[in-house]
Amino acid sequence: MTIHSLYIYDRHCTCVYYQDWHRTRRPKPAVEGGILPAVSQAVSPSPHLANSNASVYSGYGSPRNTLSSNTGVVVAVNDMLNQAPSTPLLQSPTSPNPVVLTSTGLAFDEEAKLVYGVILSLRNMIKKLSGRDEQFVNYRTSAYKLHLFETMSGYKFVMLTDPAAESLRFVLRQIYVGPFLEYVVRNPLVQMDSREHGIDNEYFRASIDRMVRGLSVFP
Repeated sequence: MTIHSLYIYDRHCTCVYYQDWHRTRRPKPAVEGGILPAVSQAVSPSPHLANSNASVYSGYGSPRNTLSSNTGVVVAVNDMLNQAPSTPLLQSPTSPNPVVLTSTGLAFDEEAKLVYGVILSLRNMIKKLSGRDEQFVNYRTSAYKLHLFETMSGYKFVMLTDPAAESLRFVLRQIYVGPFLEYVVRNPLVQMDSREHGIDNEYFRASIDRMVRGLSVFP
């Protein structure tokens, strides 16, 4: 099984965090003001960063930081971090065979709205057809499978994998009760629910990366 990417949305329907591992098709940079700062370094609306090598402004710009499907979904942006990571924790692994990245054709902010729109529509449809006790947990297409875990506070953890993957709600819950609580909720420097900033920080990102790469299902 291949894990592609992780998205976190807050209760205001805003993408506040993004991280990927297998992606070759990236969206265009988000328009200025289209995405919150402190979400991800993967794509930036700043012109001088948008034209840079992807490994410079991605926390993990290795060949694993790609999505091989032709229907890539979302990449987020952190327009506060406008230079290469300077700490060893976020240094990109060196790769002898760099991956050539192509564009999905959409700006990130548009893709983020599409992804959340799909989740919201399916949740509403399931509740109307099956009752309020039913929950939307995942759906599958020919190209990928989407997994959803929603907290009581309204945060939505979304993970994309290959279509053959089993349910990964347990992984999303582990991310919530582990790195999220430790490096976001208990971090006084993270502005949660502010509508002005995302929740990205180097310890949170590195902890998720270690957790995902440590899974037996990760290639």
